[in-house]
Amino acid sequence: MTELPDYEEAVLEAVDAIPEGCVMTYGDVAEMVGAKGPRRVGRVMSEYGAATAWWRVVRAGGHPPVGLEGEALAHWRAEGTPLVGGVFGSGRVDMARARWDGTAAGERVSGV
Repeated sequence: MTELPDYEEAVLEAVDAIPEGCVMTYGDVAEMVGAKGPRRVGRVMSEYGAATAWWRVVRAGGHPPVGLEGEALAHWRAEGTPLVGGVFGSGRVDMARARWDGTAAGERVSGV
């Protein structure tokens, strides 16, 4: 297997660190690994993210990657990720409750 460039490796390691039931936005991940921007994180996830918990990286509004909505929703329900409207809600993450800031394993931004 080919070794990944440092930035790509850092993005994938950051995604792997997101606790079950929590999410980060593409921008959050970019900031965590050294700010190359959310679009670059999206590109890394698109090319290399299949082996990670990709469903834990969402768009700023709590939406999953385009085309993977159903699969992401199944993962979120299995992990108990807070969703807008509850478990049978809108198919989008409740960012106020699920967003993780990376400070300590298992802590969400809101402290929930």
